[in-house]
Amino acid sequence: MGKKELLKLICWKLIQFYKKKRNLQSYYLHFFCTLFTSFNAIGQVDTLFPTQKLEYTEYLKRVTQNNLSLLIEKFNIDLAQAQILIAKVLPDPTLEFMLGDNGERRMGLGYAYSASLSWEVPLGKKRKARIKLAQEEMELAKLLVSDFFRNLRAQATLAYVESLKQRKILEAVYQSWKNIYQLAQGDSLRFIAGAISEIDARQSKVEAGMLFNQLLEAQANWKNSLVQLSQWQGLAVKDTLFYSQGSLNNLERNYDLSQLIENAIATRTDILAAHQNHKRAQSLLQLVRANRITDISIALGISGNTVQYNVVAPTPSFTTISGTIAMPLKFSNNLKGDIQQAELTVLQTAKVREQIALQIETEVISAFNLYQARRKQAQQFESGLLTEAQKVLAGKVYSYQRGESSLLEVLNAQRTYNELQINYYETLANYANALIDLQRVAGIWDIYSF
Repeated sequence: MGKKELLKLICWKLIQFYKKKRNLQSYYLHFFCTLFTSFNAIGQVDTLFPTQKLEYTEYLKRVTQNNLSLLIEKFNIDLAQAQILIAKVLPDPTLEFMLGDNGERRMGLGYAYSASLSWEVPLGKKRKARIKLAQEEMELAKLLVSDFFRNLRAQATLAYVESLKQRKILEAVYQSWKNIYQLAQGDSLRFIAGAISEIDARQSKVEAGMLFNQLLEAQANWKNSLVQLSQWQGLAVKDTLFYSQGSLNNLERNYDLSQLIENAIATRTDILAAHQNHKRAQSLLQLVRANRITDISIALGISGNTVQYNVVAPTPSFTTISGTIAMPLKFSNNLKGDIQQAELTVLQTAKVREQIALQIETEVISAFNLYQARRKQAQQFESGLLTEAQKVLAGKVYSYQRGESSLLEVLNAQRTYNELQINYYETLANYANALIDLQRVAGIWDIYSF
C-alpha cells in the first residue's frame, strides 16, 4: 500500500470514529485529510520532464552559446565578411569572336573574321573605397552584435532573478500554509474537545483553504519562471527543466556616479557602434565621390578577310589589329544629389552619436538613483523587520493555544508576516534588477554568481 493510500485510510477511519463518538460532521476531517495527502506534492516541480540544477555561471555560458536570437544576430557578421569578398571583385573582361561568310560563292569573296578583348578599367580608387566601406560595415556588425549581447545578458539575468524570487515566494507561502494547516488541525481537535467554538474551527479551515490556493498559484509561477530559463538557453522544456540556484543577498556594490558616466560614454557598445556608423558614413561619402569619376573601357581587337579571287577586284588576305579606349560622357555629374545625401548622412550620424552620449548619461543617472533607492528599501528589511513580525506571530500562536488571544489576532499576525515576506523577496528581486540595469547602462558587468 502506498503512502497516500495509507494516509487516506487513516483519515477515513478517523472520520468514521468521530462520527460515532462525537457526531461531528465528516467534512471537517475529510478536508484536512485531503490537504494532508497533498502535503508532499506541494512545492515540487512537475516530474514530467528531466530536472537539473543550474548555477548562474553555467546558465550564462549556455545563453551565450545557444540563445537563438543571439545566433541569428551573429549571422550579420558572416554576411558582412562575405560583403568584403564581394567588394574585392574586379570587372570581368569581355571576349568576342566573329566569323562571317561574305556570301558570294561565284565571285569568291571569301570569309571575314574578328576577335576582340575589352575590359572596363575603374578609376578613382573605387575598389579600394568599396573594400573600406565593407570593412567598416563588418566592424559595425560586430559592435551591434556586442550591444545585442549586452542587453541579452541583462534580460537573461533578470529571468534568472525572477526564478529565484518565485522560489522564495513559494517557500514562504508553503510555510505559511503549513503553519495555518497545523493550526487548523489543532483547532479541529480542540473543537471536538469543546475548547473552542465551531466558528473558530471553521475560520481556521477557511484560512487554510485560501492559503492552499495561494500555494498552487505560487507553484505555477515558479514553474513558469523555470520554463523561461530554458527558452533563454535555446532549449526545449521537453529536454530538461532547470532549477536555478543561489541567493539574492549578495548585491552590495559601491559606485561613483561620475566614474560610471565616464566609463559608459567611453566603452558602451552602442556609442561605439554609433561612432563606427559615423566612420561608415564617411567611407560611404568617399565611395560616392569615387563613383563620380569616369571609368574607361579598353579594347584590343583583330579582324581580317581571307583571299578574294574575283576578277573584278582580287584582294589578298589581310589582318587588322586595333586598340580602342572608350570614355562615357557623364553629364549626370552635373547633379550632385548623391554627394549631398552622403554628406548629410555624415552630419546625421555625428548628431546621433552626440544624442546617444546624452542618452547614456541620462540612463546611468536614472539607473544609479533607482539602485540607491532599492538598496535602502532592502536595508529596511535587514534592520530586523521580518524578525520582529515572526516573533509577533509566534507569540500570538502561543497565546492562542493557551486561550489568551483570539484566532483573529493570530490570522492577522500571519497575514502581516506573509505580506512582509513576499514584500521582502520582491524588494530583493527589485534590488537585483536595479543592479543589473545599472551595470547594463553603465557598460560594466561583474555579476558572476548569486
